[in-house]
Amino acid sequence: MDEATEFVLRDMIAGEADALGRVMFRAIREGPSAYTEAQRIAWCAAPHAGDGWAWKLAAQDVVVAEAHGAPVGFITRQGAYVDLAFVVPEWQGRGVFSALYSRTEADALAAGQHRLWVHASLIAQPAFAARGFRVSRREAVHRAGEALERAEMEKSLAVLT
Repeated sequence: MDEATEFVLRDMIAGEADALGRVMFRAIREGPSAYTEAQRIAWCAAPHAGDGWAWKLAAQDVVVAEAHGAPVGFITRQGAYVDLAFVVPEWQGRGVFSALYSRTEADALAAGQHRLWVHASLIAQPAFAARGFRVSRREAVHRAGEALERAEMEKSLAVLT
């Protein structure tokens, strides 16, 4: 594989939830951000781990990007809702999100979904907009005394019959 495509997509495997929690943590805390350090800490003070986190992921369709035997990104979907989408900093800008999203949209279409929607962070909004999502409303969520701006975005899907 060449440098730009040295990752593979696969479904989440049993026992992998904590590793995905670390991917999320690194993306939020170490990657480029429009949020302050205090906001990033409020959003994700420590990597998600444990039974509650594993249960949350098990209730969703989870697609993982893997490189060199470890997860480098993941995206989750529950019905029409794209819940989580994170890529570790060193893999951002290398097509990982694009591949994860394309697989998720194809899976949603195959499941008969007519639209997808997401609560997108400030940093994620351009990536979702580039894939045809439009802002339906802007909002702020409050965590640990910090306000985190985000947008609810949606995209209509062309269901093939």
